[in-house]
Amino acid sequence: MSTLFAFLHHLSAFTLVSAVAIELTLIRQELTLASARRLQATDMVLGIAAGTLFMIGLLRVFYLEKGASYYFSSHAFTAKLSIFIAVGLLSIIPTVEFLSWRKVLSTGRVPAISAKKRRLITAVIHGELLGIVIILLCAAIVARGGWV
Repeated sequence: MSTLFAFLHHLSAFTLVSAVAIELTLIRQELTLASARRLQATDMVLGIAAGTLFMIGLLRVFYLEKGASYYFSSHAFTAKLSIFIAVGLLSIIPTVEFLSWRKVLSTGRVPAISAKKRRLITAVIHGELLGIVIILLCAAIVARGGWV
């Protein structure tokens, strides 16, 4: 059971990273009807992957791995969890923007996005990627029993 949940945890994590990379690629291109729809779909996949990753991670912490006392006594784990939550909150910014395009997209028009808003979303996505890199570092530290 532990192996299955470890696999699902990693699958969710790789899906999340892929979705963030796709969003970054799409937002940096000229916005078209197709790319706007892809951004919305990719953001939905990102949200599902994040939720799945979080839930499976909690199941592993509380029921399948070394136990909650081990993880919550680790500064690296609490940093990892805190950064995951911060990245999740940060990701609300692009999600709100992409969701605001629904009405315009339903009429077959390309949504308007200002240069300032595009720069903000691009910066947020870069921040998400940086957070993911730090999470990976913390995960490696936790796995090796360090930074307690």
